[in-house]
Amino acid sequence: MPLHLSNSYLALGSAFSQKCLPSPVVEPELVLWNSALASSLNIDLTQCNNDELAEYFSGNRLFESSQPIVQVYAGHQFGHFNPQLGDGRAHLLGDITDQNNQRWDIQLKGSGASTFSRQGDGRCAFGPALREYIMSEAMHALGVPTTRCLAVVSTGQAVYREKALPGAIVTRVASSHIRVGTFQFFAARQDREALTSLTRYAIERHYSEISLEATLTTDNILAFFEAVLYKQVILITSWLKVGFIHGVMNTDNTAISGETIDYGPCAMMNDYHNGTVFSSIDKNARYAFGNQSKIMQWNMARLADCLLLIIDEEEEQALEKISPLLQQFANNLQYSYFEMMVSKLGLTELVEGDVELVNDLLAILQEKQLDYTQFFVTLTNNLTHEVVQEGLSNKNEEQDEWALWLMRWYKRIDSDVDTAKHLMQKNNPLVIPRNKDVEAVLLSTQSTGDLTPLHHFLEVLQQPFTELSNTHNYQKAPHDGDRNYYTFCGT
Repeated sequence: MPLHLSNSYLALGSAFSQKCLPSPVVEPELVLWNSALASSLNIDLTQCNNDELAEYFSGNRLFESSQPIVQVYAGHQFGHFNPQLGDGRAHLLGDITDQNNQRWDIQLKGSGASTFSRQGDGRCAFGPALREYIMSEAMHALGVPTTRCLAVVSTGQAVYREKALPGAIVTRVASSHIRVGTFQFFAARQDREALTSLTRYAIERHYSEISLEATLTTDNILAFFEAVLYKQVILITSWLKVGFIHGVMNTDNTAISGETIDYGPCAMMNDYHNGTVFSSIDKNARYAFGNQSKIMQWNMARLADCLLLIIDEEEEQALEKISPLLQQFANNLQYSYFEMMVSKLGLTELVEGDVELVNDLLAILQEKQLDYTQFFVTLTNNLTHEVVQEGLSNKNEEQDEWALWLMRWYKRIDSDVDTAKHLMQKNNPLVIPRNKDVEAVLLSTQSTGDLTPLHHFLEVLQQPFTELSNTHNYQKAPHDGDRNYYTFCGT
């Protein structure tokens, strides 16, 4: 087969992973194949028919070079530490290298149980597999760093949750599956040698700009941590930009690559509210929309805890070296957030007074229960020279807070309306994967087997900043703001 897989993570040793074969399925059938992603990764399987692709991407057949493994990790789950988790329903087939010499993991999800399954069946239902494909493709098009899906294969056999559901296997592509929880696994065991090997591997794979010597140095480790922090700033800012709520920001779901991973209880915000939660398992709103920046700081502090062991033998000295990076991370997150928000308002730079301008707007949106996405689309569509001039000339002091805010915004734009509108069009998507539309497509696909509505939806989601003939079909907000909507873990 032309798909040559390396097994670089396996080479780290048996402490990091276990060899484990996917469990065969009864009747694999290819449902979705991401040809655009395959092309970008130089994956050429054009000589394979759909039946053969289904065999390979269900795990029924293995590529000749593949040595499937399951990875071990730990993690804080809703703040509570579990010292051993691991791939309980996923198999890493190996990794490939693209034309830019970047490595990508090829992983099957829902491919059977392993020793890390914790009494689970190792399977995935068809609905969650489709959800991951839809959401990850939408996020990629929105400019959010994310893992992606190469294929969805139905299995022809049922999985049992509250009831029997059709099963599926999704092929996930990631720049790696190294998590904060991977570091926690070895830190919990005080395994400095494994932590050192893992850090070196992570640097070589993700942060090759860091120059390594024969022995990993303190400067190398601090540079690595700083690079990971930078990636998380980009990630969180991009989530907040489009109204994405991860729903389960455990440390085992926090990738050191800065990619969105795990699309189980995720959802999109409709009416703006900092406390928005849709996850059925997030009882205390730990991972609410407005908490995501704070939680990422907490997760990065847990990564710092792990690295202390190899930064300096004296913990106090190690803390002195790494603490300033965490403080700067908090500052960078805040600055990046407001810089992003002013770009949504068509402003090219963040200046004094803009933080108040943004915060006052968000207070209005929350008070008036306005749809986050629709608001910015409407604001963009109604921005003209005439509107700005009218706003600047309106001196009525008895206006409401909204009109007063508009006047402040118009004053910031002043005469540079064209630049503002162009910037707003680039930063405010016309369409997002709204919860109601995702659910409608999932229900339609599962009940009828007709993929047409799914493909229409994907076509629009893959061009979220461009108005297509079908875009308007997916722009409407739910009449109740999704107040009674809940998402569930796909396991």
